[in-house]
Amino acid sequence: MRIADLPTESRPRERLLARGAGTLSDAELLAILLRTGTGGVSAVEMGQLLVDRFGSVRRLLMATSAELRHIRGLGKAKQAVLLSLNELQQRSLQTTLREESVLDSPNAVQRFLLHRFNGLAVERFVGLFVDVQNRLISCDELATGTLDRVQVYPREIARLALAHNAAGVIFAHNHPGGRAHASTMDKALTRKLQQVMQSIEVSMLDHLIVTDTEVWSFREHGLC
Repeated sequence: MRIADLPTESRPRERLLARGAGTLSDAELLAILLRTGTGGVSAVEMGQLLVDRFGSVRRLLMATSAELRHIRGLGKAKQAVLLSLNELQQRSLQTTLREESVLDSPNAVQRFLLHRFNGLAVERFVGLFVDVQNRLISCDELATGTLDRVQVYPREIARLALAHNAAGVIFAHNHPGGRAHASTMDKALTRKLQQVMQSIEVSMLDHLIVTDTEVWSFREHGLC
């Protein structure tokens, strides 16, 4: 059934305004953003199809342009809406990290990194440089590599930390298509980075490994 065929009080937009967003299902909230369905499928049905396709709303809202482009019935306007939501989430999370201590917002850090690395086919290594109150100064990409290897230069990272006048740093890299688990090379790199950061009196707060769905912490496992 088309949304237009529903009684006014039963339509998602009207219910949201009258009763609040919490009364709507994921599919209904998506329907408001998508506005229309396609090919005999209502906007609500399309919203549910998208959630089912990606497995969750979180994963849908992290979808890349390439992933959305291949979904039948999802035109450029609808793709643009979903990609805009993705970017707004990323910016919101980054703002949170600039305003609050990263140590007080571990979930925000993890969500930020899941978005940052989402859809990447090669390994990337980043540093989240923070001030004396552990608020984000900058998130910089420090190295990139092949599917299973990335070349990191600790001395160059030290120079960047000093340029930012950083008091601390969280390092993170992704394991594309892999497990959230520290390899022998990861552990060796972490020890080297700790030594370099100590030499310039910058606190190494953590080293995180990120997959499509998980974030693994060296600090939580007593390795940092």
